[in-house]
Amino acid sequence: MTLQSVSVALVGSGGAGVMTAGQMLLEAAAKAGYYGLMTRSSGPQIRGGEAAAYVRIGSQPISGPSDSFDVLVAVDWQNVNRFVAELPLTKNSVVLTDPEQGDMPEAIAKSGAAIVDFPMKKMAEEIKGGRANMLALGVVGQLFNLPLDSIEAVVGDSLKHKGADAIKSSSDGIGAGAAFAKAMSVSYPLETAKPGFAARWNISGNEAAGYGVVQGGARFCAAYPITPGTEVLEWLAPNLAKIGGTLVQAEDELASINMIIGASFGGVPSVTATSGPGLALMTESLGLAVASETPIVVIDVMRGGPSTGIPTKSEQSDLNIACYGLHGDAPHIVTAANGIDDCSLTGQWSMHLAESLQAPVIMLSDQALGQSRAVTDPPKAIDFKTKRLVPSAEALANGGYKRYADTPSGISPMAAPGMAGGEYTADGLEHAESGTPSSSDTDHAKQLNKRQRKLAQFDFGQLWADVEGEGTIAIVTWGSATGPAREAAKRLSAAGKKVKLVSLRLLLPAQPEKLAQALNGVTKILVVEQSHDAQFHKFLRAHYDLPGTVKAFHRPGPLPVRPKEIETLLGQL
Repeated sequence: MTLQSVSVALVGSGGAGVMTAGQMLLEAAAKAGYYGLMTRSSGPQIRGGEAAAYVRIGSQPISGPSDSFDVLVAVDWQNVNRFVAELPLTKNSVVLTDPEQGDMPEAIAKSGAAIVDFPMKKMAEEIKGGRANMLALGVVGQLFNLPLDSIEAVVGDSLKHKGADAIKSSSDGIGAGAAFAKAMSVSYPLETAKPGFAARWNISGNEAAGYGVVQGGARFCAAYPITPGTEVLEWLAPNLAKIGGTLVQAEDELASINMIIGASFGGVPSVTATSGPGLALMTESLGLAVASETPIVVIDVMRGGPSTGIPTKSEQSDLNIACYGLHGDAPHIVTAANGIDDCSLTGQWSMHLAESLQAPVIMLSDQALGQSRAVTDPPKAIDFKTKRLVPSAEALANGGYKRYADTPSGISPMAAPGMAGGEYTADGLEHAESGTPSSSDTDHAKQLNKRQRKLAQFDFGQLWADVEGEGTIAIVTWGSATGPAREAAKRLSAAGKKVKLVSLRLLLPAQPEKLAQALNGVTKILVVEQSHDAQFHKFLRAHYDLPGTVKAFHRPGPLPVRPKEIETLLGQL
């Protein structure tokens, strides 16, 4: 019997090459016509330590982790105990282990999975220049019935800079691994791939976010590297340069956000990327962007917290600081990508919202999206016709230009430096409509109302959330929890138990009327998130009236939310 999707965990110490093997496996699957997802697990150390590549391949789009792994290949067992809870196995799983490479963790030995001795080190030594990770790649490819020529083509292309000897030794290792798999009594053959793979993308969430903000008009980025958001900057650095844009590596996060506020004040759409500790440092300047009505986008790729926390693991625990971390009454926008490919659309939309509403936008992603790679259909791109509102020549000519004019929409024309008659003061002090600093209660109330009104009245359209399916039971979720929630809903609906999915892409400003419409007829709700303190559930309770019975499923990282868990909880509603 063929399978719609299969999953493998490749584990070993840092330097064992499991990440390389995982990336090659994903690319080979794409070349053979399959969709795929690769997530990674590692410790916070700079070098060495534990490492794992988790790869899921399927004939349909893959948006999240599987319930368990079909195959676990341990190149060695060094430090695997540190993340053994991330490796769910069943009696239908198989574990391939090299008996010379350390002791198997007790939890793996007692999992019920079949244990197969796979002497990778010895077999690799018999191949000139052989490496155990290529044997692992070969054995997995054969177990999943992937075309050997697709695997070798990917390896050949990846290693061509190392010469023919390196390619041959890797090819020999793949062949030896495949031969070993053929002699095994188990296999996990994928169903035949569907056509159309040539148009698919192999992209990470961080790359997609960078692509999205560029599509949205970003032409300047200032940022300081931080795990797990650094790859956004690595993608933007060369690609901004290709279109006349600029990236500056600042000395810290404080400088980064102040640079992009300055660039945006100068008329250039601007963005930065960071993670939780960096966002904490940026909150004072985010208030400056609110008060001065300067459009910027801050991409926060969340990680386990608080403080330095777990830099290399995922968590959705920056929701509170993103929504409530600014001082004073500071209306701003918070968006959230709900998948790797959606990082592109959400990035583009975030730029559009910032520029259109002259407000800061915090776009939330996380490590599970940002540092994972997916073989996916090309991300959506929408022409939002984004255009920053600028004053008319008449308004500038007669000396009547007021930067913070109290307009019905709350949005007032923003002059760029150099526009004759468009001079104004933009700082953090409260001000009159002209921009002149003012401590008047009348001016303060007028500007507070203006800044709130422009967000409250804006039509955010259908992108505020993804609403899928129908039924009296609903999953309400956001971000990276969307993938497993979507899979659970589809499974239950296919089994005759209809489930609706609502994944919020717009967190602030809240959209109570739209959510009420989406939940019309719903009597039971499961709220799904990855945080210890149920931040999302409490956020919903604060801003929305949720109908019927509401149950919260929340836990912190690094353990991902899996579809079967959601299915089980929905069955208990």
